[in-house]
Amino acid sequence: MRTAALAIAWEFRQRHRRGLIALACYLVVLAVVRIVLGGQRVTYDDAESFAWAVIVPMTATFMYFLAIFTFGLAGDIGARESMYPRRMFTLPLTASALAGWPMLYGSIAMMGLWLATRFLGLWPSGVDVPIFWPLLLAPSLLAWTQALTWMSYPLPGMRVIVTVLWLMCIDTIVLVALELKASEAVMIAIVAPHVPLAFLVARFAVARARRGDVPHWSGLRQRKLPLFGSGGIAAAARTPARAQRWFEWRLHGRSLPFLVAILLPFELGLLFVFKETQVIVFETLFLALTTPPLMATFVAATVSTSGLTPFVTTRPLSNGSLIAAKLKVTMQSTLVAWLLVLVAIPIALRWSGTYAMVLDWMHQLIEIVGTPRAIVMVLLAIAVLIAETWKQLVQSLCIGMTGREWLIKGSLFAMLAIIVILGPLAQWVTSDEDVWGAAWNGFPWFLAVLVCIKVAAAMWIAMRLDDHRLLLIGAIVWNASVFALYGVLVWIFPTVILRHYLLAFVAILAVPLTRLAAAPLALAWNRHR
Repeated sequence: MRTAALAIAWEFRQRHRRGLIALACYLVVLAVVRIVLGGQRVTYDDAESFAWAVIVPMTATFMYFLAIFTFGLAGDIGARESMYPRRMFTLPLTASALAGWPMLYGSIAMMGLWLATRFLGLWPSGVDVPIFWPLLLAPSLLAWTQALTWMSYPLPGMRVIVTVLWLMCIDTIVLVALELKASEAVMIAIVAPHVPLAFLVARFAVARARRGDVPHWSGLRQRKLPLFGSGGIAAAARTPARAQRWFEWRLHGRSLPFLVAILLPFELGLLFVFKETQVIVFETLFLALTTPPLMATFVAATVSTSGLTPFVTTRPLSNGSLIAAKLKVTMQSTLVAWLLVLVAIPIALRWSGTYAMVLDWMHQLIEIVGTPRAIVMVLLAIAVLIAETWKQLVQSLCIGMTGREWLIKGSLFAMLAIIVILGPLAQWVTSDEDVWGAAWNGFPWFLAVLVCIKVAAAMWIAMRLDDHRLLLIGAIVWNASVFALYGVLVWIFPTVILRHYLLAFVAILAVPLTRLAAAPLALAWNRHR
């Protein structure tokens, strides 16, 4: 028993030690701040300040623990097979040990996260924060996520549907109980049984996956969409490039459209519930429009962590062909996801009766800036969101091509850390007039430094690229995109609003260049090392 515990503990410690060390440093900082304040309560100016100071860091850490203890960073969430690592099935451990120890460590980590946040977090004055039932809720959510992601399913993508729906049911029950002002004992009785029940499901899932039992609904024959011409797999395999494109689509291309299709009905359903409240309607539309780029971040994380397998590196393709196949699939995935959004939103607006409200907002915008500028602003906003979705899918391509696991996971953790830091920093800057004035005056210099760094890095990469034809085509496309975006921005925003050089900086920084250009170098380094 002790050997099994140490083996599983070593697995988590070795693979995630850097992230856990960074988390420990964050908790130490919290403790120091708490000691300096002497246990005093903090008064926040608004709910957003409290969210960025307490809720966002706790949520980011919660998601990180979910990724660690479900082995989500090493699996394919859209596959039929279990996400439990196959290499661990060879350990001389029972199914109970394989399922139980990760769940135990995860539960301890979740409870430690809540206790640290509860006693070290800067909670608002006059707020009585409970201790015990949230202490059990966090492990129960993790336990069910582990059990449902380790389960094998008869259809691809079914794991996401089952997991999301089941977790939403648990959250709904808890929220209804809070709305009814249930007592502490009732809340504990609601959440306490979930962990042992989830363990039984996880044990069954691990045992089933260990013997290779993957269910399949043979009666449901999936129709292959003609994404690669008629003929399905045979047509895709006519050339190595087409075969690689088909492989990339099967491996990663469907993840983003599937996640968007799962989330959109729940998000747009708020239009039917709060159709009389303009603020909620606006926030719902904003949430629906930002769902593809947000989900693309998680999909890109999965693609990056998968890296390059020997199967891919030994294929009879050049580095440029491999990169091109990935870029084409990301474009297809982005277009399919946004097609779902652009079709679903008008239908939801019409059926919910909020279509007139959105038209009224459009008329107000036309009265302010005029019809041509209003149309271009709306189209530019949609184009920026589509481009940002594609950018999120490809910006980690260079890092993923290196094949270095520590660099890939370190970049993901750095991205989460930046998201957590930017919120409190922006709140601090906007709340202080002196700081805001200094930041506004220094903002052009900050953008100029970023532009210089980006251009210098691009020049360094260009000198090391061997394919001069690809380099020339890429330079032409990038410059054309920058000038086109700059021209549109200059037409929309006159000089009295923003200086033109600021718009030039924004256009240069908005169009991806450096990491995309570095992808062939990273691939060559990884492929031939």
